[in-house]
Amino acid sequence: SAGALFEWYDFYIFGSLASILAVKFFEKGHPVAAFLSTVAIFSVGFLIRPLGAFLFGWVGDKVGRKYTFIVTLSGMGIATALIGFVPPYTSIGLAAAFILFGLRLIQGLCLGGEYGGAITYVAEHIEDEHRGYYTGWLQTSPTLGIVLSLGTIIGIRTYLGVEAFNDWGWRLPFIISLLLVAIAIWIRLSLDETPVFKEMKAKG
Repeated sequence: SAGALFEWYDFYIFGSLASILAVKFFEKGHPVAAFLSTVAIFSVGFLIRPLGAFLFGWVGDKVGRKYTFIVTLSGMGIATALIGFVPPYTSIGLAAAFILFGLRLIQGLCLGGEYGGAITYVAEHIEDEHRGYYTGWLQTSPTLGIVLSLGTIIGIRTYLGVEAFNDWGWRLPFIISLLLVAIAIWIRLSLDETPVFKEMKAKG
């Protein structure tokens, strides 16, 4: 649940800062077009999720649930952090938007694999009478991810001030993702593979 929460934080921090990203990564002469372009890139992350679910679901059946969602968690964290380092439109032109688009694709793919993978992992560990309860915890992660992203933004903006936040501080919520993902990976590395997958592997 912690890993899923951090992944949703990574996913939603993009949308929460859409108005700033529009200014930073698109031409300022057309603010409405820039904002709509940012929203379109945000939406791509949702549209690509089913492909991530199929791709990483297949990988999960081949190499295991545990290592697959460590890969998805790492991919999401790195892609999110890299958004915080992308040079603005004024430095590299349209390349900034293309890089942003590519990183957003990675986010969507990884979230698609993470969410289904985490539910599968939990479901394959829990006995029948408690399966719904424990997988239910994972369903809270999207909402809590939004809350965490907004809370982080408000906290940093309050501390730095609006001007500094709009200038460079907006990058910090993305970069903080590295710390959150490191915590989640540390937790997940201590977990075992699921009994169901072990049985599948033993049968070849």
